[in-house]
Amino acid sequence: MSIIACRRAAAPALAALALLGCAMGDRGAADRGYTMADFASVPKFDAHVHANSADPALIDQAKADGFALLTINVDYPDFPPLAEQARLARRFAAAAPGRIHFATTFPMQGWGDPQWPERTSAAIAGAVSEGAVAVKVWKNVGMEFRDRSGRLVMVDDEGFRPVWQAIERLGIPLIGHQGEPRNCWLPLDRMTTANDRAYFAAHPQYHMYLHPELPGYEAQMAARDRLLRRNPGLRFVGAHMASLEWSVDRLAAFLDANPQATIDLAARMAQVQHQSVRDHAKVREFFIRYQDRILYGTDLTHGPGDDPAAFRENAHRVWLSDWRYLATGEAQRIDNIDASPRGLALPRGVIDKIYRLNARRVFLGERSQRGGRG
Repeated sequence: MSIIACRRAAAPALAALALLGCAMGDRGAADRGYTMADFASVPKFDAHVHANSADPALIDQAKADGFALLTINVDYPDFPPLAEQARLARRFAAAAPGRIHFATTFPMQGWGDPQWPERTSAAIAGAVSEGAVAVKVWKNVGMEFRDRSGRLVMVDDEGFRPVWQAIERLGIPLIGHQGEPRNCWLPLDRMTTANDRAYFAAHPQYHMYLHPELPGYEAQMAARDRLLRRNPGLRFVGAHMASLEWSVDRLAAFLDANPQATIDLAARMAQVQHQSVRDHAKVREFFIRYQDRILYGTDLTHGPGDDPAAFRENAHRVWLSDWRYLATGEAQRIDNIDASPRGLALPRGVIDKIYRLNARRVFLGERSQRGGRG
């Protein structure tokens, strides 16, 4: 056989080896993980913020740090009126298409009227036509709002059924904030994180330890779970780690029982870190096992009266701290838990999903070519 013939015969085998080497190289890079130096260059998505100020500080910092954003409208007394939140969301989304996205919500006013479900469904459909990619149901359902007879309305109430069905037909996810962190049902001095102690000290109306007449923690979780069982086609995002932030075991059981559900990490990173101080391997394995079901989010809120420069500095600090914890193995001081947890050092492929790909799939319908477990 000539040298040329030998080369031709060897070419397919060499090509196959080269492809295998490239694949192994890509996998090796993915397994190596990111560093702090990668933070600025990796595209990211914060799937839970509140852009409630006309000042673009949050948007500007997101651009500087490589984030797309989902700003979520909420019927919360501390926030601007819903119409103003919606106006700002549309304005920011139009000014930064592809980078800023928004979720709508609905008020409970008029609950009990025969027209309420149809009116609410139509309003949600209208918001979707204007660009909304999800709809939020807040903790006032189950913790605050009462019907005309004085009965507390829970999220699994049959009166919501037409609205959930309408959301399912629209093909958008429902973001659910039901209940609160389990700390909410404890006295302040027994709470596991300083941020929870500060919030509930400032908002005693939501500190359920002070309101034993209202449904307990497990009752809130059970109502949410009944909603999902009765509406298996409804895609669901459990905001704030589905209020199961205190236990990755409970979170795993929730995700296993509800294949249509994902969770976001908004405002609950300290609870994750609290667990990882005690069992680092278990927390890391949870994130790897459920890498397709977790969305990065912070709950950063830019209000009308906030100083823009101070807000940008704080947003950058939060985003850097979370990246250090999730993407690297570095330890850092976390005042909220009075400890210095070691980072999870998640593989690159896992970070890419949690920080971008999952949110783009859940909210924007994008499909990644990458596989995953969980």
